[in-house]
Amino acid sequence: MTDTSLSSVWVVIPAAGVGSRMEAETPKQYLKIEGKTILEHTLSCFINHPHVAGIIVALSSDDPYWNQLNIKSTTTPIYTVEGGAERSDSVEQALEYLRVLEKLDDDNWVMVHDAARPCVSQLDIDALLEIRSSESVGGILATPVRDTMKRSFSDQAKISHTESRENLWHALTPQLFKLGPLMRALEFCKNKSIAVTDEASAFEALGEHPQLVNGGHDNIKVTYPSDMQYAAFILRDRCAYD
Repeated sequence: MTDTSLSSVWVVIPAAGVGSRMEAETPKQYLKIEGKTILEHTLSCFINHPHVAGIIVALSSDDPYWNQLNIKSTTTPIYTVEGGAERSDSVEQALEYLRVLEKLDDDNWVMVHDAARPCVSQLDIDALLEIRSSESVGGILATPVRDTMKRSFSDQAKISHTESRENLWHALTPQLFKLGPLMRALEFCKNKSIAVTDEASAFEALGEHPQLVNGGHDNIKVTYPSDMQYAAFILRDRCAYD
């Protein structure tokens, strides 16, 4: 069997959501920062990366925005699939595309990345990819929790108690797993009606323990209107040093 531990990886970007917390008519991945949509910024993080074989974007069936994007890719193929109702459904659709049409086998590594994380750095992507030679399960970018964490009551915004920060991490993306095990983990959770908030949680449901790779705090997810200005600042600052 061919050793796929250090071969190029495919990137899956689920982009079928609407981002209701952004309170905008346009899905948040198509809102513009510094003259480009969030999704264009996100794609540019992976386009022409030396270890990225291609990108699969899962879109809503009635997406009117994708074909309007100005995506300049000289070497990286970008394909689309129809996404599902949930993030995990969109990821499964993309993985099935890779298995059937790109002929990827179970041992090929894939990265899944949020469409609304336009600020992931090349250094963080490279650090995650480095675990392929030593980690059998996979891993995710994450940052240790720095703030004091408070747990509220379920029915009111009042403090119930303080949670210990020890060993707590914020899960980020990309998340890196082998295609076959990831498909099986997602299918297991679907059959058991287990909520999957990210790909790592599907492996957790199987009793697996993915690697945590320390990533940058600037790898933010644009979720609320105030995040737009912060993301713009990060992107401007990065361009100034490129």
